Amino acid sequence: MSSRIIEWSVATLLLFVVGGCAQHNMSPSALASGNGIVAGKSAYGMDETVARLKQDIATKGLKFFSEIDEAKLAQDAGIAARPSTLLVFGNPALGTQFITSNPQSGIDWPVRLLVYQDAGGQVWTEYTDFHYIQRRHGIDDRAAQFQKASEVIASIAASVAAQ
Repeated sequence: MSSRIIEWSVATLLLFVVGGCAQHNMSPSALASGNGIVAGKSAYGMDETVARLKQDIATKGLKFFSEIDEAKLAQDAGIAARPSTLLVFGNPALGTQFITSNPQSGIDWPVRLLVYQDAGGQVWTEYTDFHYIQRRHGIDDRAAQFQKASEVIASIAASVAAQ
């Protein structure tokens, strides 16, 4: 009996992932991995990807906190690294609600969006899936807010997504 439940659960999960990909026009690799990371290919080079993301963040009226050039930090430390930039931004009126539910969730706020170039020259975006953050911190009283945050970050990442 338990093996039938497991088979049914796996089939249901597969349908959810495939259905979610179709609904959001994404490939399965763009959905959150088991560790909560959502990755997507950019259609642009490093500098243009960062510029377009920052513009979309500004257009949405979000607070931009910081741009960290991680490759420059590595270079300053005498370490060679491929291009990598971390964008830190958010909507305090939304994000602080998660902290009021569980102060430990502050480790995941504000939002961080990583832009990096792989060894083949492809530029990628990565961020932590908000539903993963919700589960990680056991927050069950902010479903609508997590949904909104998920939609916003997906929209920002989609602004540079390769088709």
